Amino acid sequence: MLSISVNLGLPRIPNLVTALPGPRAQAIIERDRNVTSPSYTRDYPLVVARGEGCMVEDVDGNVFLDMTAGIAVTNTGHAHPEVVAAIQAQSAQLLHMSGTDFYYEPMVELAEKLAVRAPFPQGARVFFTNSGAESNEGAIKLARYYTKRSHIVAFLGAFHGRTYGAMSLTGSKAVQRANFGPFVPGVTHIPYGTHASLDYLEKQLFPTLLPPEEIAAIVVEPIQGEGGYIVPESGFLERIRNICDRYGILMVVDEVQSGMGRTGKLFAIEHWGVMPDIITTAKGIASGLPLGAILSRPELMTWPPGAHATTFGGNPVACVAGIATLRLLEDGLMSNALEMGELLQAGLTQLHEKFPRVSLPRGKGLMVAIDLIDEEGNLDRPMRDRIIQEAFLRGLLLLGCGKAAIRFCPPLIIDSNQIQIALDILADILGHGA
Repeated sequence: MLSISVNLGLPRIPNLVTALPGPRAQAIIERDRNVTSPSYTRDYPLVVARGEGCMVEDVDGNVFLDMTAGIAVTNTGHAHPEVVAAIQAQSAQLLHMSGTDFYYEPMVELAEKLAVRAPFPQGARVFFTNSGAESNEGAIKLARYYTKRSHIVAFLGAFHGRTYGAMSLTGSKAVQRANFGPFVPGVTHIPYGTHASLDYLEKQLFPTLLPPEEIAAIVVEPIQGEGGYIVPESGFLERIRNICDRYGILMVVDEVQSGMGRTGKLFAIEHWGVMPDIITTAKGIASGLPLGAILSRPELMTWPPGAHATTFGGNPVACVAGIATLRLLEDGLMSNALEMGELLQAGLTQLHEKFPRVSLPRGKGLMVAIDLIDEEGNLDRPMRDRIIQEAFLRGLLLLGCGKAAIRFCPPLIIDSNQIQIALDILADILGHGA
């Protein structure tokens, strides 16, 4: 049964009461400009005060429909009462006692729950982290430690994080790598999602530059996230599994954005029936608290005490949020993601039929994207950016990805009326020639 968020008084539709940004928002943005890093990326001047379900309210009282979920993080919705209650109860008991040095039950319980749900035949070993980038950093270390090999294959368009190891895997945008070299050595990037790319790997790289016996891992997103919500060709992920099996390479699946119920299954790789060796996750795992995890087949996680550790990963408050999140996902939110995702894709298909400069949608569950196309059939990034700005001014929060895509990754608690509101706002923007 689908759990809904407590009524905190926010309307379930956009409600704008001031010009954007409002005066309080402008003041906070000015303060922010003076003290925070200019590396942050803010697509529009939203200053959030609180959230409920799929709605967020800014500091001036404007209410927005959130189709971003804090970049695919608040999968159970903003401030879900069951998650909040778990956080409040745990906070009164124990805030922190590093799980790499001591024991506490919430960390064990969440690890147990993840282990039995991981798509491995014999359960899993779990290492908790603070973030997706940290999960991917640890996966690199684990793969190299276990295989005693150094090379890693990653994909163009991939995003795995901005710390050095994760950034070395990332192949999304030049700005994310510019002036930061040298990178972690031994990473080779190939195009994503096509059999032609894997042909290139096997027929060109293996015989000439990249001996497969020296490759520790192939790291892949089952659906590319920041790269454009790209769904790979049929058989692509199965073929990676086959290559890994033939050469003793580990298949590492980055589920940081696609995991934790977003596609209608706990992990997106399950749609293809492919068993990876290592899964990295974060974002939606704890409904907004900083938590990530590395899950591996039990026989792989053999590193000794002290080989890898973290101070805050697996924090008890984050773990109880993770336990509550997992329960909510299984109690209806994953099935709602499938149902609402089908409704969203159907509505976006109708937009495509009415407005040819909108591509057909792609994705699974509530991980959906469309591209914007110019009159010559080329990807139109300026148009995409204008639509996102116009949507904000109408009370709809969207994010871009890829070269000219709009991603739709709302909280999994979204309902059909809210889906229709988002579609209506987009239709109005497109109808006015954005």
